[in-house]
Amino acid sequence: MDNAIDDSTVSCQVQALANGVQSKLKMDRVAIEAPLELRIAGNPATVLMRTPGDDEELARGFLFNEGIIRLAEDIESITRPSNLNATEQGNVLDVRLKVTRKKVDFDRNFYSSSSCGVCGKNSISALAVEGPLCDATLAVTRHVLARLPDALRAAQTTFSLTGGVHASGMFTPNGDLLVVREDVGRHNALDKVIGWALTAGKLPLSEYLLLISGRVSYELIQKAVAASIPLVVAVGAPSSLAVELAERFKITLIGFLRGSAMNVYTHAHRVTDN
Repeated sequence: MDNAIDDSTVSCQVQALANGVQSKLKMDRVAIEAPLELRIAGNPATVLMRTPGDDEELARGFLFNEGIIRLAEDIESITRPSNLNATEQGNVLDVRLKVTRKKVDFDRNFYSSSSCGVCGKNSISALAVEGPLCDATLAVTRHVLARLPDALRAAQTTFSLTGGVHASGMFTPNGDLLVVREDVGRHNALDKVIGWALTAGKLPLSEYLLLISGRVSYELIQKAVAASIPLVVAVGAPSSLAVELAERFKITLIGFLRGSAMNVYTHAHRVTDN
Protein backbone atom coordinates (compact mmCIF):
# COMPACT_ATOMS: atom_id res chain seq x y z
CA MET A 1 0.00 0.00 0.00
CA ASP A 2 1.06 3.59 -0.60
CA ASN A 3 0.93 6.38 1.95
CA ALA A 4 -2.42 7.87 2.84
CA ILE A 5 -3.90 10.05 0.12
CA ASP A 6 -5.92 11.88 2.74
CA ASP A 7 -6.83 11.27 6.38
CA SER A 8 -9.25 8.45 5.60
CA THR A 9 -8.02 6.48 2.56
CA VAL A 10 -4.93 4.81 1.13
CA SER A 11 -4.22 3.54 -2.36
CA CYS A 12 -3.34 -0.07 -3.12
CA GLN A 13 -2.87 -2.33 -6.13
CA VAL A 14 -5.72 -4.63 -7.05
CA GLN A 15 -6.40 -7.15 -9.80
CA ALA A 16 -10.05 -7.27 -10.76
CA LEU A 17 -11.65 -10.53 -11.86
CA ALA A 18 -15.02 -10.49 -13.64
CA ASN A 19 -16.72 -12.98 -15.94
CA GLY A 20 -13.54 -15.02 -16.14
CA VAL A 21 -11.52 -12.05 -17.37
CA GLN A 22 -8.51 -10.91 -15.37
CA SER A 23 -7.65 -7.24 -15.52
CA LYS A 24 -4.22 -5.67 -15.39
CA LEU A 25 -3.05 -4.40 -12.03
CA LYS A 26 -4.66 -1.10 -11.20
CA MET A 27 -4.80 1.29 -8.27
CA ASP A 28 -7.75 1.47 -5.94
CA ARG A 29 -8.53 3.21 -2.66
CA VAL A 30 -9.50 1.58 0.60
CA ALA A 31 -10.70 3.11 3.85
CA ILE A 32 -8.09 3.31 6.60
CA GLU A 33 -8.67 1.30 9.75
CA ALA A 34 -6.25 2.26 12.51
CA PRO A 35 -6.14 2.25 16.32
CA LEU A 36 -6.81 5.38 18.32
CA GLU A 37 -5.53 5.17 21.88
CA LEU A 38 -7.38 7.40 24.33
CA ARG A 39 -5.49 8.38 27.44
CA ILE A 40 -7.03 10.16 30.38
CA ALA A 41 -4.54 12.32 32.25
CA GLY A 42 -1.77 10.29 30.64
CA ASN A 43 -3.21 6.90 31.60
CA PRO A 44 -4.25 4.53 28.77
CA ALA A 45 -8.05 4.17 28.92
CA THR A 46 -9.17 2.53 25.68
CA VAL A 47 -8.22 1.69 22.10
CA LEU A 48 -10.77 2.43 19.36
CA MET A 49 -10.38 0.96 15.89
CA ARG A 50 -11.47 3.79 13.64
CA THR A 51 -11.04 5.65 10.38
CA PRO A 52 -8.80 8.67 11.09
CA GLY A 53 -10.46 12.05 10.88
CA ASP A 54 -12.59 13.91 13.44
CA ASP A 55 -10.65 12.09 16.17
CA GLU A 56 -11.45 14.68 18.84
CA GLU A 57 -15.16 14.39 18.07
CA LEU A 58 -14.84 10.62 18.36
CA ALA A 59 -13.16 10.98 21.75
CA ARG A 60 -15.79 13.41 23.02
CA GLY A 61 -18.68 11.31 21.74
CA PHE A 62 -17.22 8.10 23.14
CA LEU A 63 -16.65 9.60 26.60
CA PHE A 64 -20.16 11.09 26.55
CA ASN A 65 -21.81 7.83 25.55
CA GLU A 66 -19.83 5.94 28.18
CA GLY A 67 -21.17 8.34 30.82
CA ILE A 68 -17.70 9.62 31.73
CA ILE A 69 -18.64 13.18 30.75
CA ARG A 70 -21.99 14.94 30.37
CA LEU A 71 -21.00 18.44 29.27
CA ALA A 72 -18.44 19.89 26.90
CA GLU A 73 -17.04 21.77 29.89
CA ASP A 74 -16.19 18.47 31.61
CA ILE A 75 -13.19 18.26 29.26
CA GLU A 76 -10.30 20.58 30.04
CA SER A 77 -8.22 19.71 26.99
CA ILE A 78 -7.55 17.12 24.29
CA THR A 79 -3.97 16.98 23.00
CA ARG A 80 -1.72 14.75 20.94
CA PRO A 81 1.32 13.74 23.04
CA SER A 82 4.70 14.56 21.53
CA ASN A 83 6.77 11.68 22.93
CA LEU A 84 5.37 8.95 20.67
CA ASN A 85 6.96 6.28 18.55
CA ALA A 86 6.35 5.97 14.80
CA THR A 87 3.37 3.62 15.23
CA GLU A 88 1.71 5.87 17.78
CA GLN A 89 2.13 9.10 15.83
CA GLY A 90 -1.31 10.46 14.94
CA ASN A 91 -3.02 7.66 16.83
CA VAL A 92 -2.98 8.84 20.46
CA LEU A 93 -5.12 11.46 22.22
CA ASP A 94 -4.63 12.54 25.81
CA VAL A 95 -7.79 13.86 27.47
CA ARG A 96 -7.67 16.01 30.59
CA LEU A 97 -10.96 16.12 32.50
CA LYS A 98 -12.30 18.84 34.75
CA VAL A 99 -15.17 16.66 35.90
CA THR A 100 -15.48 12.86 35.77
CA ARG A 101 -19.12 11.75 35.88
CA LYS A 102 -18.21 8.07 36.12
CA LYS A 103 -15.14 6.31 37.44
CA VAL A 104 -12.73 5.20 34.73
CA ASP A 105 -11.37 1.71 35.40
CA PHE A 106 -7.94 1.74 33.79
CA ASP A 107 -7.51 -1.98 34.47
CA ARG A 108 -10.59 -2.86 32.47
CA ASN A 109 -10.24 -4.35 29.00
CA PHE A 110 -11.81 -1.38 27.22
CA TYR A 111 -10.85 -2.28 23.65
CA SER A 112 -13.43 -1.52 20.99
CA SER A 113 -13.22 -2.91 17.47
CA SER A 114 -14.57 -1.16 14.40
CA SER A 115 -17.28 -3.78 14.07
CA CYS A 116 -18.44 -3.96 17.68
CA GLY A 117 -18.89 -0.89 19.84
CA VAL A 118 -19.49 -2.94 22.99
CA CYS A 119 -16.40 -5.16 22.70
CA GLY A 120 -14.42 -4.93 25.91
CA LYS A 121 -17.44 -4.82 28.23
CA ASN A 122 -16.66 -7.29 30.96
CA SER A 123 -20.16 -8.38 32.02
CA ILE A 124 -23.75 -8.52 30.79
CA SER A 125 -24.72 -6.01 33.47
CA ALA A 126 -22.31 -3.52 31.86
CA LEU A 127 -24.60 -3.49 28.81
CA ALA A 128 -27.55 -2.06 30.75
CA VAL A 129 -29.01 1.09 29.19
CA GLU A 130 -30.07 4.04 31.32
CA GLY A 131 -31.58 7.30 30.21
CA PRO A 132 -34.77 9.35 30.02
CA LEU A 133 -37.81 8.24 28.07
CA CYS A 134 -38.14 10.23 24.85
CA ASP A 135 -40.98 12.75 25.01
CA ALA A 136 -40.03 14.79 21.91
CA THR A 137 -42.96 16.00 19.82
CA LEU A 138 -40.91 15.97 16.59
CA ALA A 139 -42.76 14.67 13.54
CA VAL A 140 -41.47 13.95 10.01
CA THR A 141 -43.41 13.41 6.81
CA ARG A 142 -42.95 10.34 4.64
CA HIS A 143 -41.99 12.67 1.77
CA VAL A 144 -39.08 14.09 3.77
CA LEU A 145 -37.94 10.64 4.87
CA ALA A 146 -37.94 9.40 1.28
CA ARG A 147 -35.29 11.89 0.18
CA LEU A 148 -32.92 11.51 3.15
CA PRO A 149 -30.81 8.57 1.83
CA ASP A 150 -29.86 10.46 -1.33
CA ALA A 151 -28.91 13.51 0.72
CA LEU A 152 -26.73 11.39 3.02
CA ARG A 153 -25.14 9.52 0.13
CA ALA A 154 -24.20 12.77 -1.61
CA ALA A 155 -22.29 13.85 1.51
CA GLN A 156 -20.37 10.56 1.95
CA THR A 157 -17.03 11.56 0.44
CA THR A 158 -15.00 8.65 1.85
CA PHE A 159 -17.64 6.12 0.81
CA SER A 160 -17.59 7.49 -2.72
CA LEU A 161 -13.85 6.76 -2.88
CA THR A 162 -13.84 3.36 -1.18
CA GLY A 163 -17.34 1.93 -0.69
CA GLY A 164 -16.02 0.80 2.69
CA VAL A 165 -17.34 3.07 5.44
CA HIS A 166 -20.56 3.67 7.34
CA ALA A 167 -22.20 7.04 7.85
CA SER A 168 -24.39 8.74 10.42
CA GLY A 169 -26.20 11.95 9.55
CA MET A 170 -28.34 14.30 11.63
CA PHE A 171 -31.24 15.99 9.84
CA THR A 172 -33.84 18.58 10.71
CA PRO A 173 -37.51 17.54 10.48
CA ASN A 174 -37.58 19.44 7.16
CA GLY A 175 -34.85 17.21 5.74
CA ASP A 176 -31.92 19.63 5.97
CA LEU A 177 -28.61 17.85 6.65
CA LEU A 178 -27.01 19.18 9.82
CA VAL A 179 -23.87 17.03 9.99
CA VAL A 180 -22.52 13.76 8.57
CA ARG A 181 -19.61 11.66 9.77
CA GLU A 182 -18.08 8.50 8.28
CA ASP A 183 -16.08 5.63 9.75
CA VAL A 184 -15.35 1.95 9.26
CA GLY A 185 -17.28 1.45 12.51
CA ARG A 186 -20.95 2.45 12.45
CA HIS A 187 -20.79 3.17 16.19
CA ASN A 188 -17.72 5.38 15.66
CA ALA A 189 -19.57 7.40 13.02
CA LEU A 190 -22.34 8.09 15.52
CA ASP A 191 -19.86 8.88 18.31
CA LYS A 192 -18.30 11.47 15.99
CA VAL A 193 -21.70 13.04 15.33
CA ILE A 194 -22.50 13.18 19.05
CA GLY A 195 -19.03 14.55 19.78
CA TRP A 196 -19.69 17.28 17.23
CA ALA A 197 -23.05 18.05 18.82
CA LEU A 198 -21.49 18.23 22.28
CA THR A 199 -18.93 20.79 21.10
CA ALA A 200 -21.53 22.75 19.12
CA GLY A 201 -23.87 22.99 22.12
CA LYS A 202 -26.65 21.06 20.37
CA LEU A 203 -27.18 18.33 22.95
CA PRO A 204 -29.75 17.04 23.65
CA LEU A 205 -30.55 16.22 20.01
CA SER A 206 -34.29 16.07 20.66
CA GLU A 207 -35.14 18.34 17.70
CA TYR A 208 -33.41 16.24 15.06
CA LEU A 209 -33.50 12.80 13.48
CA LEU A 210 -30.69 10.37 12.80
CA LEU A 211 -30.11 8.50 9.53
CA ILE A 212 -27.76 5.49 9.54
CA SER A 213 -26.36 4.12 6.29
CA GLY A 214 -26.57 0.44 7.30
CA ARG A 215 -28.27 -1.71 9.91
CA VAL A 216 -29.28 -0.70 13.44
CA SER A 217 -27.97 -2.62 16.43
CA TYR A 218 -28.32 -2.31 20.20
CA GLU A 219 -25.29 -0.02 20.54
CA LEU A 220 -26.67 2.61 18.16
CA ILE A 221 -29.99 2.86 19.99
CA GLN A 222 -28.04 3.01 23.26
CA LYS A 223 -26.20 6.06 21.93
CA ALA A 224 -29.47 7.56 20.65
CA VAL A 225 -30.90 7.23 24.16
CA ALA A 226 -27.86 8.99 25.66
CA ALA A 227 -28.14 11.87 23.18
CA SER A 228 -31.98 12.07 23.35
CA ILE A 229 -32.44 11.40 19.63
CA PRO A 230 -36.18 10.80 19.11
CA LEU A 231 -36.17 9.26 15.63
CA VAL A 232 -33.66 6.78 14.21
CA VAL A 233 -33.86 5.85 10.54
CA ALA A 234 -31.80 3.17 8.79
CA VAL A 235 -31.32 2.02 5.23
CA GLY A 236 -30.87 -1.52 6.58
CA ALA A 237 -32.50 -3.73 9.17
CA PRO A 238 -32.71 -3.37 12.95
CA SER A 239 -31.80 -6.12 15.39
CA SER A 240 -34.28 -7.50 17.91
CA LEU A 241 -32.61 -5.70 20.80
CA ALA A 242 -32.57 -2.43 18.86
CA VAL A 243 -36.34 -2.72 18.46
CA GLU A 244 -36.79 -3.59 22.14
CA LEU A 245 -34.70 -0.63 23.29
CA ALA A 246 -36.44 1.80 20.93
CA GLU A 247 -39.84 0.63 22.18
CA ARG A 248 -38.76 0.90 25.80
CA PHE A 249 -37.32 4.41 25.50
CA LYS A 250 -40.10 5.68 23.21
CA ILE A 251 -37.81 6.24 20.23
CA THR A 252 -39.27 5.97 16.73
CA LEU A 253 -37.29 3.35 14.82
CA ILE A 254 -37.50 3.00 11.04
CA GLY A 255 -35.68 0.43 8.91
CA PHE A 256 -35.41 -0.58 5.26
CA LEU A 257 -35.94 2.99 4.04
CA ARG A 258 -36.23 2.73 0.26
CA GLY A 259 -37.80 5.80 -1.30
CA SER A 260 -41.33 6.07 0.06
CA ALA A 261 -41.23 2.49 1.40
CA MET A 262 -40.11 1.80 4.95
CA ASN A 263 -40.81 -0.32 8.01
CA VAL A 264 -41.76 1.60 11.14
CA TYR A 265 -40.97 -0.68 14.08
CA THR A 266 -41.78 1.53 17.07
CA HIS A 267 -43.72 4.67 17.97
CA ALA A 268 -45.08 5.39 14.49
CA HIS A 269 -46.87 8.57 15.64
CA ARG A 270 -43.81 10.63 14.63
CA VAL A 271 -44.21 9.66 10.95
CA THR A 272 -46.94 11.62 9.18
CA ASP A 273 -48.43 11.65 5.69
CA ASN A 274 -48.42 15.42 5.33
